[in-house]
Amino acid sequence: MISKSESYKVFIATSLDGYIADINGGIGFLDIFPAPEGDDMGYYDFIDGVDAILMGRKSFETVLGFGIAWPYSKHVFVWSNNMTEIPEDLNSKVTIVNGDIKNVIDHIHQVGFNNLYIDGGKTIQSFIEENLISEMTITTVPVLIGEGISLFGKSNVLKKFNCVANKLYPNGMVQNKFIRI
Repeated sequence: MISKSESYKVFIATSLDGYIADINGGIGFLDIFPAPEGDDMGYYDFIDGVDAILMGRKSFETVLGFGIAWPYSKHVFVWSNNMTEIPEDLNSKVTIVNGDIKNVIDHIHQVGFNNLYIDGGKTIQSFIEENLISEMTITTVPVLIGEGISLFGKSNVLKKFNCVANKLYPNGMVQNKFIRI
């Protein structure tokens, strides 16, 4: 159970059919409907409310593949049981964590981070499966991509959330904020 001093939040975009990436891991569909000029669509307020980011290896590799300066102002933990090193220029900004979800969370808490942005398909699915996600902000891009990496995957257990806010953007995207009940 989550204590009052910790939270695990998701801020992510999906296609209309629920995919966070295409079958090859591509996220080009996100650029079809650019964000309205000068509108971060709530990202900066969201990121201000977390202490650190926990993402999976594939998400980390995707970000590295952007070919831009490191985009995160918060410390990033990469959850991977295979990865052993990170680019040298990110040593002070990124930490690899491994093991089961409890060990990963315990380690992150021990180094002082309690409110986490959870990112990446498998990572989000693991936290949902353990009923740990406290809040999800999901922006739906109005495009069908047919197949790809699903945000939620398969689950045998009912998870209840309450929609507490929604917004329709001029570019056709819809953003919904859900709180676990």
